[in-house]
Formats: sequence, structure tokens, C-alpha cells
Amino acid sequence: MCFDSGAHPPIAPITGGAVGHRSFELTSADGVPVRAFEALAGEQPSEAAMLVLPDARGLHRYYEELALRFAESGIDAVAIDYFARTAGTEPRPDEFPYLEHLQETRWAHLSADIAAGVEVLARARPERRLYAMGFCFGGRLAFLCATWKEPQFAGVIGFYGQPVGAQRFGDTPPPVERVEDMHGNVLGLFGGADPGISAASIDAFDAALTRAALPHELHVYPDAPHSFFDRRADDFAAESADAWHRVLELVARG
Repeated sequence: MCFDSGAHPPIAPITGGAVGHRSFELTSADGVPVRAFEALAGEQPSEAAMLVLPDARGLHRYYEELALRFAESGIDAVAIDYFARTAGTEPRPDEFPYLEHLQETRWAHLSADIAAGVEVLARARPERRLYAMGFCFGGRLAFLCATWKEPQFAGVIGFYGQPVGAQRFGDTPPPVERVEDMHGNVLGLFGGADPGISAASIDAFDAALTRAALPHELHVYPDAPHSFFDRRADDFAAESADAWHRVLELVARG
């Protein structure tokens, strides 16, 4: 698991940042209802929208809070779940056995669910720039969103998403093997003390992105662990603040 059940994004709510939000079901491309959460910016939304891709637990309140923080920053956001086909759309307890369901995920289904989330974001204003941000399992998915053809993502952000090798759960392809199909900006944020993602794997991804001439930045926080982006991780508050700054900077520059 990326974060524990008590985790929260390390971003303070913006005072007066009025947003609208809702929990709802979107319809995936194969007709399956998928649990989702939408947060809308106030009166002056930016020209950007964000698809939020959770960690291995699927749609948890951490990611609903994160969508709200984006909306307070003027960026409409939609966070989606992964387990509609095996666990339905009802809210789940903290002890939900997510690993059993994660094993059943398939890239074809995840792609259909991502497409449905993108459709929600694009419906109101098709001309705005689309971004995807994910964590761990979702970080790998975010990197793969760069392969999207229509509409293309302007940028993708992966927090500690494994860029190489076979997926431990499900069948998502290695991002490093799909760089020739990628478009837009790629931002990868990693913990140097993360035992699950080696420096060699990050270097291999960097080299592949460079060969493909894709604009990218893969930043490693030397002493940070996996899942450092947590309000309660006081030792890594500076790293979290820097990571959030890099995300907003990527979105702002288009």
C-alpha cells in the first residue's frame, strides 16, 4: 500500500478557495459504472484540468482531498477508482482487501476507465489542457497516459511510479517500453530511499525519454521513502512542498 488509511495530502487548503465537488459514477467505455470524485474550481478556473490516478487502494479520501486542493488552485480535477468490475462502486472500509482486486485489473479496462475520466474533464471545455497525476500503481498509469492519442495529455506526473519491468499486479505495460508513443511533458518524482524503485530503473527511463526527445524531468529526493507525499511525514515536508511546486509549475507553463 502506498499510503496508510490516515494519510492526507501535505497541502494546506486555500482560504476562500471556493470549489464545487461531488462523488458520482462515470460510465466506462465498456459500459461499466465506475466510482469517481470531481472537484471544480471557482469563478475563474485555469486552462488546465487534472486526472488523478490513485495508488493501489483505488479511490480513497486522500485522493478526494487532493482533487479539492487542485480545484482550490484553479484546476478542475477528477479522481477515479480501479475496481468497478470486481468490487462495485460503494465506498469501502479501510480494511478493504485491495490486493485481491488489484490482481484482477487489466490495462484494457483501466484504459477504458481513464478514457471515461478524460471525457468528464473535456466535456465542459474541450480546448483546455489535460494532465494526469498518479501515485505508485497510479504513477505508472500516469506515465502511460502520455501515450494517449485523442485527446493528448499536455503533461503527466508520476509520484513513485515504477517505470520499468513487469507490473507486480495486473498487466500494465512498462512505461520505459512505450516512450516512442508518448507525447507532452513527463515529470517523475521519486524517493531515493524507496527500495522498490532503483536508481538504475530511473536512469533507464531517463535515457529512453532522452532518446525519444521528450521534454521530461525525473527528480529524486535523496533520503525520501516511498509515499513521502503525506501531511504526517514531517521529516519530508520540504520535499513534499517542492514536489507540489513542481507539479503546479508544470501545469502553469502549459
